[in-house]
Amino acid sequence: MSQRVFSPAVFALVCGCLAAPRAPAGDPEAFARNPIIHADVPDMAMIRVGDTYYMSSTTMHMSPGLPIMKSKDLVNWTLVSYAYDTLEDVDALNLNNGKSAYGGGSWASSIRHHDGTYVVTTFSQTTGKTHVYTTPDIEKGPWKATSFRPMLHDHSLFFDDDGRVYMLYGGGDLRLVELNPDFSGLKQGGFNQVVVTNASAVAGAAIGLPAEGSQLLKVNNTYYLFNIVWPRGGMRTVIVHRANTIAGPYVGRVALQDKGVAQGSLIDTPGGDWFAYLFRDFGAVGRIPYLVPVQWKDGWPVFGIEGKAPDRLDLPPSRGLIPGIVASDEFDRAAGEPALPLVWQWNHNPDNTLWSVSQRPGFLRLTTGRTDAHLLAARNTLTQRTIGPACSGTTSVDARNIKDGDYAGLALLQHRYGFVGLTSEAGATFVVMVNAQSNAPIEIERVAVPSQTVFLKTECDFRNRTDTARFCYSLDGTSWTAIGNELKMSYTIPHFMGYRFGLFCYATKAPGGFADFDFFRISDKRGGPDRAPR
Repeated sequence: MSQRVFSPAVFALVCGCLAAPRAPAGDPEAFARNPIIHADVPDMAMIRVGDTYYMSSTTMHMSPGLPIMKSKDLVNWTLVSYAYDTLEDVDALNLNNGKSAYGGGSWASSIRHHDGTYVVTTFSQTTGKTHVYTTPDIEKGPWKATSFRPMLHDHSLFFDDDGRVYMLYGGGDLRLVELNPDFSGLKQGGFNQVVVTNASAVAGAAIGLPAEGSQLLKVNNTYYLFNIVWPRGGMRTVIVHRANTIAGPYVGRVALQDKGVAQGSLIDTPGGDWFAYLFRDFGAVGRIPYLVPVQWKDGWPVFGIEGKAPDRLDLPPSRGLIPGIVASDEFDRAAGEPALPLVWQWNHNPDNTLWSVSQRPGFLRLTTGRTDAHLLAARNTLTQRTIGPACSGTTSVDARNIKDGDYAGLALLQHRYGFVGLTSEAGATFVVMVNAQSNAPIEIERVAVPSQTVFLKTECDFRNRTDTARFCYSLDGTSWTAIGNELKMSYTIPHFMGYRFGLFCYATKAPGGFADFDFFRISDKRGGPDRAPR
């Protein structure tokens, strides 16, 4: 029998008798399918307020950061906000003085709705702090930022029924600490002790990744703590501990061991159904979200269908990732519209003096402000996610104002990146393809072109973890020519993020040049070099 959540610290009270939408019986195309989102949306945290779900996720070194997504059915999600524009103004986050935040920035978050306030928290190895963001309106803001030391790794924010505020965090040994009510730091003299020692032990085998990714909730006066572990020689695994008091003692067990789907917690629907939200490492596209049905038995959540994460779910079907998580952009802006839609994030904190969508209406202008040796060092690269199982991105670049040694174009951004772009040398314009799959950028091909406005395209194949991409260009947007070689995409720990499309312009000799991008168009299909942009 489904059990209700009575703790206001975790789920909001249901307004009326709202039934969750369900798929029509007998129609196989009318069901949701896993993965729920075939794109990099890792470390999800989730709440339900009435009939609306909100989810936070990790985007690390990107700016703005800590994305907030909204759904009415747990399947179709739309970006509605970011908790911060910039995490902090420091060299690593600004890509200055040879420093970067690749693999850093902000990591796993926690999201809560308490006494009319939305609270989203995260932590950062780059800043060494725990960061807290609060707002009365999660979709429109404004957000108030608070931070404190120490950095609480993979913490879970928790409001208990007695009004006390906690964070549970750590790896292996899991510690519970009490916070000041205003989130300004750890409460002096407050609760502070390890409540689960060697939490990984319940997985049995020798552990490579100790228990982390804590998410704590309260159901029917019982505390449930969810973590991820990774047994050596095995797969990522979900474990759960429960206790009658927040301080324990906690008793644990394995909750799910299938496909490596792990890290997350539970969410209930207005109709009383339960799901676990988790992610799966899926190669170069990144860490992709799954939903797993949950039943309750003897006070324990039982995950999956016969212990497996199903391919099909009794939920409404996906309407596609466009425009919920990614979107095409013609760079046309009406009065009052934001300069950039929420699908865009800068690779690090941008220099806002060096980009514009108003200097040439209908175009994104990227201006160089310094010299950089390669793409990963370049500031103001504008990105959005790639999507699986296959996708393509297309742009048009007017490079008549780039300087000698400048590069401007379309990238697939990760540590082992690739790009197709335009460069200028001795007054001539060239299309180039660069491949960094060997950990160092190598120019594979260079072709002189008569025009300084060129269409560029890259296509990604993530099917069955093929993880390959190819690049092409066109002088008219209709007839396409392949350039360079195939990029073998690899999900690397130095970046810890799925591949992203990136629009870039950087200088290698002298700053001051600029490139104008007419549009960016994304498709969930792969075209060929002979196909026009969509």
